Amino acid sequence: MTVDNGLKNSHGLDNIGSSEKSSHYINTNKYRNLYVVIEIVDGMAIPVNYEMLGEARRLMDGFNARYNSNEKVIALVLGENVKEMCNEFIYHGADAVIFADNTNLKYLLNQTCTKVISQMVVDKKMIAVISPEYASEFEKPRYMFFAADSIGRHLSATVLAELDSGLASDVNKLSIADLDIKHQYKTNGQTVRYEKILEIYRPDFSGFLWTTILCLDNKSPEIKKDYHPQACSIIPGAFIPIKREANRRGIIVEYTPKFDQQDLRIKILNRTIIKDKIDFDSHKVVISFGRGVKENPEENIKLIESLAKLLKAEIGISLPISKKIFPLDERINSTYIIPSRVIGTSGRKITPKIYISIGISGAIQHLEGMKESEFVIAINPDENAPIINECDVLIRGKMEDVIPVLIDEIKRIVSPLEVQASKK
Repeated sequence: MTVDNGLKNSHGLDNIGSSEKSSHYINTNKYRNLYVVIEIVDGMAIPVNYEMLGEARRLMDGFNARYNSNEKVIALVLGENVKEMCNEFIYHGADAVIFADNTNLKYLLNQTCTKVISQMVVDKKMIAVISPEYASEFEKPRYMFFAADSIGRHLSATVLAELDSGLASDVNKLSIADLDIKHQYKTNGQTVRYEKILEIYRPDFSGFLWTTILCLDNKSPEIKKDYHPQACSIIPGAFIPIKREANRRGIIVEYTPKFDQQDLRIKILNRTIIKDKIDFDSHKVVISFGRGVKENPEENIKLIESLAKLLKAEIGISLPISKKIFPLDERINSTYIIPSRVIGTSGRKITPKIYISIGISGAIQHLEGMKESEFVIAINPDENAPIINECDVLIRGKMEDVIPVLIDEIKRIVSPLEVQASKK
């Protein structure tokens, strides 16, 4: 879900870089720092936390140098017995950590955590300790990061609704810039300078184009309104953590959450993690298919199924396939057309020894999920498909023609080897 009080791409956006600028003014000194919401699961910090902190550190180092400021990367940590792990977030890029240690936060229940996070990020006492030079004017964070996972996607939406601002979901590229923007409603048709804007990028549905999402204040006098923090949820694996530095020092502050009885109506008595039945990691070969199955979807998927069985491969799919765009029988739908098989930024990132792409053109978001494969084979009739740039071998042709030949050849080679092995 994307809750966007800003603008996407060029829809209604004109004259970027124009010299006709208006002097509409909104006091952005009320908004400071970049807050990263940390997820603790079963007493452990999950990897995406360090990826978000790394990108936050890179962005704010550039921000402070450019704007001659001293804004901080602040990690927000909720949980039970979390105090001892706070230094790790300093070592991985945070300037400060605000933690709430409470038995009611052992499990990250959305209703409870939404309330606590919304309290933490506007608390002036916390800012007085962390950024005393900004405390007098401070109202809200300038930017916020969440993880784009099952917890973070939900939590980010409810927190930003509580803070009355916008959110971009599932992003994998970020930058900060000053922009001259002309918009019919937000700027009353005039070109206005927006400063310190978080430019948020994610692939569009096709996967071939980048969508730029901006969370912009309404500067038109008739509908004047601020939208801060500028926030996003970040896809795991999109960014690289910075090197851990155990000599980094920062500020660690404890926040004492306030609960009403109504907040504690839901309690988790027991929790068991169910492992995903789609186990790409234990397979040396992964075969994925995309919209290229369209000429005869059911029969083509059965061919792919046969090839996968022969190679002891797991089967993946491209994102558009997961939207159930073809009529298929229930067995195929429930077995293969499911979100947990999606390869790419909206699904899984895999590193098999052999990756076979069948009928996949090679959208950006898909390539991000498979580009670390050791050896890539693409079956595609289009020699200009983007997947060609990522593959080691291209078999140019329709899957209906290629897969049966492959199956026959593999059987011809494998059968004598199996006979020899049985004799030993």
